[in-house]
Amino acid sequence: MGKNKMHTHRHYEEENEWGCGSWLEYTLVVVLASILLLGSLGLTLFWIINFHDGFAWRENTKKQFNLHPVLMVAGFITFSGFSMLLYRICRCCRRIYVKLLHTVFHALAIPCVAIGFLAVLDSRNFNRPDALPNFYSLHSWIGLVTMGLFAIQFVVGFFSFLLLLCCEGATAQFRASLVPIHASFGLTTFMLAIASCLTGLTQKVLDSLGNRAYTRLQDEGIVVNAIGMSLVALTILMIYILQRDEFRFRAHILIRSGDL
Repeated sequence: MGKNKMHTHRHYEEENEWGCGSWLEYTLVVVLASILLLGSLGLTLFWIINFHDGFAWRENTKKQFNLHPVLMVAGFITFSGFSMLLYRICRCCRRIYVKLLHTVFHALAIPCVAIGFLAVLDSRNFNRPDALPNFYSLHSWIGLVTMGLFAIQFVVGFFSFLLLLCCEGATAQFRASLVPIHASFGLTTFMLAIASCLTGLTQKVLDSLGNRAYTRLQDEGIVVNAIGMSLVALTILMIYILQRDEFRFRAHILIRSGDL
């Protein structure tokens, strides 16, 4: 009996041990994804401050609109991206703490999305009759779907987390059945957020520069293209990291002594 337990334990360790190559791959993609999550927000801030004169509220509707791209990237991309990436970064933490951090990052995204949405509505509604109509573009339609899915995801995830705190054992099967659905829709929402950002960036830069100036690769056009390409690279990395089975949470990861 004791030998069987020892054999099972060794077999489990052999299945879960990582070599240096695996650690290098894991570190590289996670660090790159983190840089892109922060870098896309930094580039968006640089674009708005340098080419559109910063931010304001209702006293200047054009500058009020500038809050929209920055806060939407902060909420939907940076905070939401890190909330998903936590399940690959915090491998040594207890599952309950990772879930708590996941909820906190999503909660931080909510005011960003809400204020960013209000900013674009106000910038148009208080700029009549010259303002463009609301919800006419592909960007706005994708954005509305993204916000709806994000809200559903947060409510379902928060409800599941409360069940975990209240009665962990009795709800284990129900929560386990929710995990693949929640994870799939979480990644889908993130991809829709990327699509919304890309369409929004294109719409904004064409409104600002016009077709001819944009085709001449002026400075603002180059910066906007850089933001877009960072989001495309981030999409590829996030899909790779979240779908790679070896990066999923394990009870523990070991380094082989022969690799030290």
